Amino acid sequence: MDQQDLKLSKKLLSSYKKRLEKEILDRSMKLRMPQNKFEEIINNNNELINLKKALKHLETQSEPNK
Repeated sequence: MDQQDLKLSKKLLSSYKKRLEKEILDRSMKLRMPQNKFEEIINNNNELINLKKALKHLETQSEPNK
């Protein structure tokens, strides 16, 4: 992967992660869940965990090329 591909991948994954977090937040608020509950959901969501890992991996891949 070249630097441009890495940047685009990071941007797309970050955008998706933010949208997913926002969706969880919006639904939690709609259901009137306590804040600590939706924070727990965000912190334990497998898809968000995998996205964070993927973003971290992309970040480490781009570091040696700088």
